Amino acid sequence: MAGYELIVRHSVRKDVEKIPQKDLTRILNKLEALRNDPKPAGCVKLSGSEYYRIRQGDYRIIYEVQGKVLIIVLIKIGHRREVYK
Repeated sequence: MAGYELIVRHSVRKDVEKIPQKDLTRILNKLEALRNDPKPAGCVKLSGSEYYRIRQGDYRIIYEVQGKVLIIVLIKIGHRREVYK
């Protein structure tokens, strides 16, 4: 199976700039893994929306999967206390 394309919103790029380097490396590894398996073990579908969430330490990655065209759209990356605001 071909890997999913990863689309990153401009707002996510701004979120990434605030994350410490050691955490950012782990998050980027998670994102790369999403390209091969968009719904890994531990992902949670958020109620009331089409978004999914995965955890990486204290950070949350919120994304949308558009399965028919093999695209993952990153919605937000942030610390767990701030990401849902």
